[in-house]
Amino acid sequence: MEKGSPRMTGGTRETPVNSSPAVAANAEGEEIEVLESTDVLPVAPEDQWKSLFDKYDPENSGFISTERFRDLLATHGSELDPHKLEVLLALADGNADGKICYQDFVNLMSNKRSNSFRRAILQGSRQLKGCSLRDEVGLGLSQRLVRHVAYETLPREVDRKWYFDSYTYCPPPWLILAITIAEVAVFMYYGFQLDRLVLQVSSPSFLKSPLPYHPQLRAQSWRYLSYIFMHTGIEHLSLNMAMQLLVGVPLEMVHGALRIGLVYVCGVLAGSLAVSVTDMTAPVVGSSGGVYALVSAHLANVVMNWSGMKCQFKLFRMAMALVCMSVEFGRAVWLRFYPPAFPPCPNPSFVAHLGGVLVGLTLGVVVLQNYEQRLQEQSLFWIFFCVYTLFVLCAVFWNIFAYSLLDVRLPPPP
Repeated sequence: MEKGSPRMTGGTRETPVNSSPAVAANAEGEEIEVLESTDVLPVAPEDQWKSLFDKYDPENSGFISTERFRDLLATHGSELDPHKLEVLLALADGNADGKICYQDFVNLMSNKRSNSFRRAILQGSRQLKGCSLRDEVGLGLSQRLVRHVAYETLPREVDRKWYFDSYTYCPPPWLILAITIAEVAVFMYYGFQLDRLVLQVSSPSFLKSPLPYHPQLRAQSWRYLSYIFMHTGIEHLSLNMAMQLLVGVPLEMVHGALRIGLVYVCGVLAGSLAVSVTDMTAPVVGSSGGVYALVSAHLANVVMNWSGMKCQFKLFRMAMALVCMSVEFGRAVWLRFYPPAFPPCPNPSFVAHLGGVLVGLTLGVVVLQNYEQRLQEQSLFWIFFCVYTLFVLCAVFWNIFAYSLLDVRLPPPP
């Protein structure tokens, strides 16, 4: 059973023959008997919760009153993690309707939270009385890491406690680590092949790789994403890798690979498409589009929830992040307008950074703003997603028609 999941049994309805623990209840609804068996399949978690819910809902209405819900917690709360019990009591006290529905109950016991949960917590007058997660002692190394990540990324104590009780390192934060390892491997490969680690872009063979975006090869659609694995030098790779790991890994631990991957890929694609529209003759390399999307979304989330963010030295850390971004961006601007080593092909563009920032401040903020709330339930997400899709479509048509209509003089292919 998952960490933080209650181990409760009960019910007044007859359970299937192939379930375990088997529940036997008399017709008068007296106390149930739990029989352990190793010869039959275990009861699914939702069946357990349904059986328990029915015990407190003899009318089969699909709802129980908050008073009965509190009785349920009083009876079985000792089997829950203390943080989860605290949140459930806050839900009972803050529910404006006076009733708890079955689906909310199942969501809570299955470590899923719905909009009704959020509304109840936000509208409830009861303050969480338990000690702060930061004040807890006797935690192991992995638990301290999870607590640190919670304070780095989540603005509300109730979310931090819920995350702390629910996170199991399964799956681990693999996406950002895998991307970083691939970027390092590709850089080392071309470093040895070109016999150059600093300013690799000055090598005549640098752009001959099938990975970077080049305006003459824009019909090769994979280049709009694969350019992230090529960097202009070890200084470029180091700055991107540092920001990617320090910000991306904690965000992935909290929000999952799917959400973080969405923001990252959207930033990468927006970066190359923005270059193809605004800096039409320049190539693109580096993962700055995806990195800046994550970092800008995280910084914007910190600013919008400034009073709730309890991360240590948050002002200093935010200043350092902005300094690193400014240094890396300034370096990219300098390199773009520095005389190219192989004219007439210009040096790589810096516009991809700006495309990543725009994605982070719009789509990224919405994705990171609501912990565990499904994206399809957020109207603002769909607004920004539709705007982003419209931009992608316009950029695609621009790449098909604008270059010939404007008679743009492109550099020769590498």
